[in-house]
Amino acid sequence: MKLLVIGGTGGTGRELIKQGLDKGHIITAVVRKPIKIKYSHPNLIILKGNVLIPESLEQAVQGQDAVLSALGHKKFFIKTTILSRGTKNIISAMTKNQVKRFICITSLGINDSKFKLGLYYTLFTIPLILLFYFIDKSKQEKLIMKSTLDWTIIRPGQLTNGKKRTNYKHGLTVGSYILTKMISRASVADFMLNQLDNQTYIRKTPGIIN
Repeated sequence: MKLLVIGGTGGTGRELIKQGLDKGHIITAVVRKPIKIKYSHPNLIILKGNVLIPESLEQAVQGQDAVLSALGHKKFFIKTTILSRGTKNIISAMTKNQVKRFICITSLGINDSKFKLGLYYTLFTIPLILLFYFIDKSKQEKLIMKSTLDWTIIRPGQLTNGKKRTNYKHGLTVGSYILTKMISRASVADFMLNQLDNQTYIRKTPGIIN
């Protein structure tokens, strides 16, 4: 398949690119700083762009079979709309170019999975560190849900840099109100890529944990 990866310089994005190429897909990655992608492959196309600039997305989306977003940032302590604005532009470009399949990661603890990252996140990390980030993620999810795309929103537990596992747990009820459940970025990328030919979670919000 021809896949567009958004957020390719982050940990999950890099795994999406690597694993997608290993599966034989043709990957286009839109990144602000192409020099950050330390990977070359005959089926990898790197385009300089910015999700906050709609024009830089429209050409990249053309001809793609699906878009996978691992969009994120580290501006945790200030009010921001990077995720929601960027996602709005992605949805607009996909709709304009009639690309339907959209797979995006957010997090457990968002919207109807509230509190499912465990007590530590619920009582400390989210309200004191990630509040604005999670507010923006909530807006991001709602934009996707209102779209006409064939979307899947994937909500991982706490992300780690561990190895890829295939025996992870996923579903609409995973998570914990008490304990913080974890999952490796490599495993999340594996799950995202597996959704490309799976109809189970279209227009649904599965969580994923170890």
